[in-house]
Amino acid sequence: MKGSNLPERKLTVVQLVPALEFGGVERGTLEVADALVKRGHRSIVISSGGRLVSPLTDSGSEHITWPIHKKSPLTLRMVPKLRKWFAEVQPDIIHARSRIPAWATYLAWRNLPAEQRPRFVTTVHGFYSVSPYSAIMTRGERVIATSESIRSYALKNYKFSPDSMTVIHRGVAAEDFPYGYQPSDAWQQAWYAQFPMLRDRTVITLPGRLSRWKGHADFIEMIARLRAQGLPVEGVIAGGGPNKRSGHAYVRELAQLINNKAPGHIHLTGHRSDIREVMAVSDIVLSLSSQPEAFGRVAPEALYLGRPTIGYQHGGVSEVLGELFPEGLIPPGDVDALCEKVKSFIEAMPVVNPPQAFSLKTMLDKTLNLYESFIKR
Repeated sequence: MKGSNLPERKLTVVQLVPALEFGGVERGTLEVADALVKRGHRSIVISSGGRLVSPLTDSGSEHITWPIHKKSPLTLRMVPKLRKWFAEVQPDIIHARSRIPAWATYLAWRNLPAEQRPRFVTTVHGFYSVSPYSAIMTRGERVIATSESIRSYALKNYKFSPDSMTVIHRGVAAEDFPYGYQPSDAWQQAWYAQFPMLRDRTVITLPGRLSRWKGHADFIEMIARLRAQGLPVEGVIAGGGPNKRSGHAYVRELAQLINNKAPGHIHLTGHRSDIREVMAVSDIVLSLSSQPEAFGRVAPEALYLGRPTIGYQHGGVSEVLGELFPEGLIPPGDVDALCEKVKSFIEAMPVVNPPQAFSLKTMLDKTLNLYESFIKR
């Protein structure tokens, strides 16, 4: 049809992830699924389920609930089922985004007759341990790296053709994180009713899930030192635990550390679905992971909102800040440098220019163009 945005050929694309709860991998899966549907393709996601299944299917994708999430040899029992399903559905692309699903997918895929095989794509989402188990993420016919740091790490530690790997940074939707955004009056009233101590204070926020490597100890130490110097700062740790058992234990540990270091001045919000609003009412946003992030959404999302952002200079966060806000970079693990940087920002808050790079549209265009290029060949 002349003038239509629909593709010349409708593709069937299957993405495989362990679960659809929360996290960067899961969000990226939903973003790609939504883009596929909008371009007229058929989008299917296979996972063990989770809270993000409803928004996935509401946007027009299909979901199949299969137990492909357990790090156990028992998961390999799914291989015959996957192979049979691939043969029946005949997808054009299968895209594995995690190691256990990738192994099950690969073993099912390689035993199909060559003429029945879909094209096999993998994404390296993290700095995986160097092992044969992790090497599966480089066995895709095309391999996506979420940052230049990930690409360098993978090429250094695994044997595969460099020509098969392409870097596609994750991206931020400018319409979801608009520059200069301010939450509604109703939201702010509810927020300050819950945290009245944040009014008329310099609010420093560390968003992200409650994992030990996310830098909470450095954050708590920084707030304690600045308070000891008489600065009226309040800290916000915005995020929930990866699971109930370990999450609850870690929350108790953090609460004890806060009570010892800065009682009453660091606030645990738990899981928040309104992280955009939380960052928008923060003066400074931090990204302090002790391990390099594959990409790290916090930094670009905060910068898209126009919030000054400070982060450790490694991994994907280093790439984002280096491009968009280099004055926010500090050496990894250097709490002294962190305190000095925060103090300098408080004294003269820098202006964040509206970002152009690391957009969601660019990420989606590159991903879908990769899918479609398979078929064009």
